[in-house]
Amino acid sequence: MNKFFFGIAILMGLLGCSETENKLEVFVSGAEIAGVNGIIFGPDGYLYATSVIGSDISVVDTENKKIVKRYGLEDGVIGPDDIDFNSKGEFYWTSILTGEVAGFDLEGNKIVAGNPGPGSNPITFSDDDRLFVAQCFFDNGVFELDPKGINPPRVIFEELGDYCGLNGMDWGPDGRLYGPRWFNNEVVSVDVDTGDLRVEAKGLNVPAAVKFNSMGELFILDTGAGQVIKVEEGENKVYSEIENGLDNFAFNQNDELFVSSYSEGYVLKVKGNEIEEILPGGISHAGGLASIDGDIVVADIQSVKAYDFETGKESWNYKNTFRVSPMGANTSVSTFNNNLILTSWLDGHVKIMRPDTGEIIGSLENLLIPVSATPFKNKVAVTLHGNGSVTLFDMQSKSSEVLADGFMSPTHIINYNDQLLVSDKLAGQVISIDEAGNKSVIIDGLNSPEGIAIKDNAIYVFEGDTGEILKVTDQSKELVATVLPGSQPQSKDQPPSMVFNGLIIEDDLL
Repeated sequence: MNKFFFGIAILMGLLGCSETENKLEVFVSGAEIAGVNGIIFGPDGYLYATSVIGSDISVVDTENKKIVKRYGLEDGVIGPDDIDFNSKGEFYWTSILTGEVAGFDLEGNKIVAGNPGPGSNPITFSDDDRLFVAQCFFDNGVFELDPKGINPPRVIFEELGDYCGLNGMDWGPDGRLYGPRWFNNEVVSVDVDTGDLRVEAKGLNVPAAVKFNSMGELFILDTGAGQVIKVEEGENKVYSEIENGLDNFAFNQNDELFVSSYSEGYVLKVKGNEIEEILPGGISHAGGLASIDGDIVVADIQSVKAYDFETGKESWNYKNTFRVSPMGANTSVSTFNNNLILTSWLDGHVKIMRPDTGEIIGSLENLLIPVSATPFKNKVAVTLHGNGSVTLFDMQSKSSEVLADGFMSPTHIINYNDQLLVSDKLAGQVISIDEAGNKSVIIDGLNSPEGIAIKDNAIYVFEGDTGEILKVTDQSKELVATVLPGSQPQSKDQPPSMVFNGLIIEDDLL
């Protein structure tokens, strides 16, 4: 992801110019946060908003609609997914991709409470400052942790359902832990000492979070339905209609309700169907790019978006409900005849999607950390970080064969005459592959090549770790432009490119 703006597409000046001659323009601006996940109001009255992909916690002044502070990697914050405060005013967060649960004491020192494992997702303090964490998507346990990190996590549930224990939790006025079951369409409460489980609401679509207001009333965020639900006398009543792609919500001290979006990166203030924008949304984790039917298409992880090439206006936007929607969470996109190829290392798939309807018409599942894909010889060539290969797949039979291997980190793959061209981020190379699988190093000595594109006799390279865009001809490298560098992987389970830094050429624009 390019952090020049959080999740935007950038259109650059005429090719063939030097860096000083190029005009760098914003094509489509995006969200100010790279996907907003868990949110909570702090004792200072500010809203604290986590971002897994942005790897930061933003402190938001909701009255003046601005971010006043960020906690990031330099502070020890790694991929935070949810956040909560204890009664002393200390805040803790979960890191879903690494499993770490950590916080800051009042002096600003980082404290690691523990690591139940990847998937650590919702976090909640009880009224007496006991700390509870559950896993969702990458595991399914529920735990109590020692906030000081001295004692190991106590297991409440080793497994609670398939793929997800609980998601966005809250401590109930009855002294029980409340949380939604993402794949079970229900909200439950747990006696954290006995493990007693009780269903509190059912018949939901995809419940993502629960919260109580100051009067002890239970609210549910249903991301599948795009609604906030209020539970009244055991009945689910729609409090607000928003849209899908929602992540979490929080009440301030006045019981005003605020909602976050993982797919659009916005924060909204909601009162019934009155909706006020606090932070704008849009592209929030821009990855791979493609061009089709006059549109620039962006793989935005939890959505795939298209923008008119001439006007920059949104043509369509297909949002994902994580691990539920057929589309999945995609970090790369390319074209396949009149359709799109979607690639997801998060879900381990390559899929073919109709851009006019969003329908998935072909799918390859359980792949070894796929990073990008392109058509080749009536098959689909996929870069697989999991085994360091470029592998050919038949979309009909699902059969596969390794075309070439031995890559350190095969990243972006594109067509190159009758061959393939692949960037290897860790090797610092761009490599060609012929149909027999023979490899030739075309460009060497790069820093961190990710996105690549070809125009005339030049290869354009996006250096992911430096933000440099290079034009390479006959082994000469010319700096075309510089933007801010992209995201780093949070653990060994992600490819080095993390959110793929895309690069395409349309007419004479990059």
